[in-house]
Amino acid sequence: MQESNNKIFNHLKIHTQYSICEGAIKIEDLKIFCKNNKIKSVGLSDTSNLCGSLEFSENLSKSGTQPIIGTQILFNFKNEVGLLPLIAMTEIGYKKIVELSSKSYLYSYETLDPQCKLDQLMNEPEGVILLSGSINGLIGKLFNKGKFDEIEEIYKLIKKNYGDNFYIEIQRHNDQNEKSFENYNLNLSKKLNLPIIATQEIYYLDKSMHDAHEALICIGQKTYLNDKNRISFSDQHYFKSSEEMNKLFFDLPEALENNYNLPLRCSFRPLSSKPILPNISSEKSGNADQALAFHSEEGLINKFLNVFKIPKDEIQFNSQFKIYKERLNHELKIITEMKYASYFLIVSDYIKWAKNNDIPVGPGRGSGAGSLVAWCLSITDLDPIQFNLIFERFLNPDRISMPDFDIDFCEEKRDLVFEYLNKKYKDSVAHIITFGKLKARMVIRDVGRVTGLPYGFVDGISKMIPFDPSRPQTLTECINNEPRLQKLIKEDPRVKKLIDLSLKLEGLNRNVATHAAGVVIADKKLTDSVPLYKDASSNLLLPSTQFDMYSAENAGLIKFDFLGLKTLTVINKTQKLINKKNKEFKIESIDYDDQKVFELLSSGNTVGLFQLESSGMRDALTNMKPNHLEDIIALVALYRPGPMSNIPTYNDCKHGRQKPDYLHPLLEEILKPTYGVIIYQEQVMQIAQNLSGFTAGEADILRRAMGKKKRSELEKQKQRFIEGAVKNGINKETAAGIFLKIEPFAEYGFNKSHAAAYAIIAYQTAYLKTYFPNEFFAASMTMDISNQNKLSEFHEELKRLNIKIIRPDINNCFADFRSDEKNFYYALGSIKSVGFEAISNIVDERIKNGNFKSISDFINRVNPKDINKLQLEGLVKAGAFDNLNNNRQCLYNSIPNLILKSKNIFENKIANQIDLFNLNENKNDDNLLSKIKDWEFEERLTKEFEAVGFFISNHPINQYKEIFNDYKIIDYKSFLSDNSNKRCIIAATLLKIQERKTSKGNSYAVIKLTDLSSVFELFIFSEILELNRNILLEGNSLLITLNKNLSNDENRFKRINVNKITLIKELYNKPISNLELLINDLNKISNLHLSETDGKTNVILKYKDNQKLYVFKLKKNRKIDRNQLNLIKKEGISTQIN
Repeated sequence: MQESNNKIFNHLKIHTQYSICEGAIKIEDLKIFCKNNKIKSVGLSDTSNLCGSLEFSENLSKSGTQPIIGTQILFNFKNEVGLLPLIAMTEIGYKKIVELSSKSYLYSYETLDPQCKLDQLMNEPEGVILLSGSINGLIGKLFNKGKFDEIEEIYKLIKKNYGDNFYIEIQRHNDQNEKSFENYNLNLSKKLNLPIIATQEIYYLDKSMHDAHEALICIGQKTYLNDKNRISFSDQHYFKSSEEMNKLFFDLPEALENNYNLPLRCSFRPLSSKPILPNISSEKSGNADQALAFHSEEGLINKFLNVFKIPKDEIQFNSQFKIYKERLNHELKIITEMKYASYFLIVSDYIKWAKNNDIPVGPGRGSGAGSLVAWCLSITDLDPIQFNLIFERFLNPDRISMPDFDIDFCEEKRDLVFEYLNKKYKDSVAHIITFGKLKARMVIRDVGRVTGLPYGFVDGISKMIPFDPSRPQTLTECINNEPRLQKLIKEDPRVKKLIDLSLKLEGLNRNVATHAAGVVIADKKLTDSVPLYKDASSNLLLPSTQFDMYSAENAGLIKFDFLGLKTLTVINKTQKLINKKNKEFKIESIDYDDQKVFELLSSGNTVGLFQLESSGMRDALTNMKPNHLEDIIALVALYRPGPMSNIPTYNDCKHGRQKPDYLHPLLEEILKPTYGVIIYQEQVMQIAQNLSGFTAGEADILRRAMGKKKRSELEKQKQRFIEGAVKNGINKETAAGIFLKIEPFAEYGFNKSHAAAYAIIAYQTAYLKTYFPNEFFAASMTMDISNQNKLSEFHEELKRLNIKIIRPDINNCFADFRSDEKNFYYALGSIKSVGFEAISNIVDERIKNGNFKSISDFINRVNPKDINKLQLEGLVKAGAFDNLNNNRQCLYNSIPNLILKSKNIFENKIANQIDLFNLNENKNDDNLLSKIKDWEFEERLTKEFEAVGFFISNHPINQYKEIFNDYKIIDYKSFLSDNSNKRCIIAATLLKIQERKTSKGNSYAVIKLTDLSSVFELFIFSEILELNRNILLEGNSLLITLNKNLSNDENRFKRINVNKITLIKELYNKPISNLELLINDLNKISNLHLSETDGKTNVILKYKDNQKLYVFKLKKNRKIDRNQLNLIKKEGISTQIN
């Protein structure tokens, strides 16, 4: 055995967070640890994947540590499955373990863990070091089962194929059976003359992480910490120092020596690569560059024929064509020089295929819409010259970065495109893997579960953590901002332990998923360079890379985005519904200057419209009063934090209330379309070109410098800007002033290409809603059939449009939403717990054999497979059987009997038997149904709310209408529209509450409410929220006192503040404190029937006679409740409660 002068122990078995719910080490933390401790080399050994191999390689090498790449893969030997660790010595060895790791996923059955046959390990073992594994690996499992002959057989087989590249591992963690396993291995090592090596399974860096790691194992295993049979590890699986390891294995010098020397045998690590594109070529059009030029020029001529309607023989002489041809040649030159021709051809190919196969594709998205080549190749539907879009914003020769076409596809048909890619590119195409994280809320829930805390207790704590994906907070930030949580941590040791463990696990990978929208296409077989993953239980056509998006791009893979856009499906479905009565209608042929559509947009009634339906966007539209497409493009770009403050300026300039500021006469042409407001990144680039002579590429560099706020680069660009402006005849001070003015805009300027593409889709939805509302809402609501919050908004909008809604009815409605000229039929498939397929079968039976005449008839005719308990409960609560039997509680309580009866009838039909005793009984509902009174008004509506998600047959506020006059209650819509009314009380029912935090950490909530006129949202700030948290429950009916603040003289901006919230039920049942009675006829006093019983009501009588008002206060307080008050009102006496 070769002696080593360097006695540094090497940790070869690092388990990072990519060992899902097993490793608790983030690679970034490991990098810092290795740098601080001057670690010579470390080895990656994640379980069942190589997900972190490139990230591990790049990060560790930067810290001065040698990365050794390995993994543990499950192998099957005689139906025993367990892990064996592999280490790559060379590039050939790395490719071998990549291939094995990929095969374990690609060729495993759904019911099995990803694994390979042991025979596959024996093929071509060059460049791979194989280890025997831990007590928990394949050999350890065989040892624990006493299968010693099998172990010896495996060792001999491996020695024959791997020779000196196989080591028997000796580990000393004090894990169960580990010592006896060591003794066995040492004996077998001598017997078979196999080398031994000392190793340590490392799951975390610091010993203090042990308890948290045990919780992590339980999360992955779906078990509990107090489960005696769970997988458990000792507290020795941390990153021990070389001294500790040398001391631990001092009695096995050979094992240590082999550990010291192993890194010297490894000479390969995966490296980052520049983007590598597949070469697309054909005999017809030559190589990729020639093919791109050929298809682009062909596409441009087609655009002039079909869009501009120029005759073919006149195109070459057309002045406009020359402008377009010049731009096309300019773009082709850049694309060819940057070697991106194949990228454009690949995207064009699958988009053309999709369009030719009736798969809706979006008009464009992102900066790619700025390319004329993309327009000519049908990648986008936007003419970049018409919309003044800049190609260099997408592809800039001065800024080498990969272009990125984000393409929107119809959500329902996107898989057909993946199918096409699979057939065309075979094993060179894949999705991209993603990793779910243990974020603040999730880690609390998971740790709470495995520590055995009650679900309700943990749920209450997790709800104190705000869920706001747009502004995610760490657990530490949440604790710092939530006094209730701080109090619990201080007072309850259970919560302290929960938080301590959660803080240690927060941010680790929890599960594996697939980025369904991201696809990579390689120039060769993917497994030649990248490990692949496939979830056997999913129905995805393509495998996924084991590398996430960042690592996949670093490996040189080109990402293509296939985004599913629901709105495209809605538009497509709407068009098909319209085509049933108007076969000529095509969404591509609509008029984009239709003032009736702009009237709808200006009204703010934009429920269902793409990008335009939020309450803030509705206000912006009503103030803007858009009258051409450029307004919608501008609004899509402006409606974001930051630029939103420019909307009033845009509106004032548009409507002549303010004069636009064009900064300089040379810039008027650029800023005139946006009334002097710099909205788009393209405008910043054009200003630099016009004013300072920048090239388009240089202007894009300036835009990026302004956006990233790098001072050194910005100063350099500023000098270049000023010098160019001076050469253009502008004095230095003016140029510097203009630079300072455009700089803030550039920081949040929007990509016009993206805004224009999305404005077109928004306009299309507005057009469909304007002219075909029934079809549009049928398609929209069917697409959102399981989103009851969204359906509630649509339902309110249908009522506003006076479209007659047929509420859920088993004899009239269908599984999906439908409409005819007169009615809009609510979908039975949207009711909670009602399966779409099952209800479709029931509707098919009704269509085929006629309406159901009774509950008995229904039970006799439907297949029992289509009516489980939850399904029937949902239908009953939603009122779907009201026309057969209006007593919902009677039906609800009879469901078990109905299901049993249905099964009996079905079984008898199969057996071809007739139940003579029950023949007449089956025709009579009375024998099937319970004899019970129906639910009271409020309970009936509560059940309906549970099933439908909102109130469809009645409104809970209706039961309290008699108190409206007493408290001067008005509806929210009236209050909002009446600027003279600054304060009011409204009565509304709470539909939804979302708690959030401000940037300063203060709590607030957005509550969604419904009154008798509309559905609306209000903000509640921390003080009111804390006071009323216990009554802010979904379904509760509330009295809310509101204040209105108008922010300027024209009353254009309103702020509604919530001052007070009261539960109506409590108020309704509460004794009346002060009552005023206004009497016009003294004879009525004898009819008052005021109780003589002492009570808490202070009564004041007012009598008006000949313009004189007499006021009397009763000496004794009386006991007056709502019933007595109603009797007084019936006598025609006016009442007022104070």
